[in-house]
Amino acid sequence: MKTAVFTGVGQIQLEEYDIPEVEPDKVLIKVDACAICTWEQRVYKGIKQVEFPFIGGHETVGQIIAMGDRVDKVHWQLHDRVALGVTLACNNCYQCKSGNEQNCEHFNHSKQLEGLPHKGMGGLSSHLLVHPANLFKYKNISVEEATVTEPVSCVLHSVETADVQFGDVVVVIGCGIMGLLHVLLATRKGAVVIVSDTDEKRTALALKMGAAYAVNPKREDLAERVREITDGLKAQVVFDTTPISAVVEEARKCLANNGRLVLYSAFYPDIPVSFSPDWLHKSAVKVLGTANSNARDFVKATRMLSYGIIDVKPFISEVYPVNDIKAAFESASKGDKFRVVVKF
Repeated sequence: MKTAVFTGVGQIQLEEYDIPEVEPDKVLIKVDACAICTWEQRVYKGIKQVEFPFIGGHETVGQIIAMGDRVDKVHWQLHDRVALGVTLACNNCYQCKSGNEQNCEHFNHSKQLEGLPHKGMGGLSSHLLVHPANLFKYKNISVEEATVTEPVSCVLHSVETADVQFGDVVVVIGCGIMGLLHVLLATRKGAVVIVSDTDEKRTALALKMGAAYAVNPKREDLAERVREITDGLKAQVVFDTTPISAVVEEARKCLANNGRLVLYSAFYPDIPVSFSPDWLHKSAVKVLGTANSNARDFVKATRMLSYGIIDVKPFISEVYPVNDIKAAFESASKGDKFRVVVKF
């Protein structure tokens, strides 16, 4: 099998290994495609530190080519098209056992997965040995579109954590892929969405995707504009999808009493922010964090994509064959694209 391996900062190469043998309770997946997430870009650029050699990739789809004897043959068949879900949770801790594997106490991006030669999430490999519990069927869409399943699942988790309601005013700060997915899902929850970004091409796309208002914070005061739009009430929900700590202060100014502020992105660098505890007390707002997704989110994501409830084709910026893995990472790391997809 072919595996794309990080061997150092700015270094990635293809290596060849034996295809793993199928175990009784697992299936063998032939990977069709894997998208390059911001997480892998940070590993490539040395922002996120891992122990090399390391196999990245977690926005992965493929098809079943072999099954173990104990796999349920009623539910799973050869050539099923599947998205790969979360494989990094321990499945034993309190969080996992209570249905919150996205917050597993032992969540480990650098665990050693069975059948792989190095540590890491493993999605940038041509073959994967997977337990069926981590697989989710999809249909009716291309493999490139299907790689967006994992991002959709994470944003689903975020929107449901925020408990977006019909008629809510929702502010989405940042119009990268995750911000735009928040727009798609929040509008389908019946919300009025205001987006904020300095890239007006991206805010224009957000408006096409259903946002009602767009703000360029370099030209307008975001909090003041939110007050104007809401007749002084402000927003019920604010999603900060940027990695910039200073934006949190601006985000909280947009919140109505009893509002919910969701910090969606990982923050680089992780600089502390401050706010008045008396404001928190008197306004009864909630400051929430969300990271990753769970099996429930993957089920919903694959169904939404398979039945065309949301269209993710605009997020496929470029597609590279795996033999051009270095070029794919160089392009993705420029930061001017949504998703670069690697095909096997």
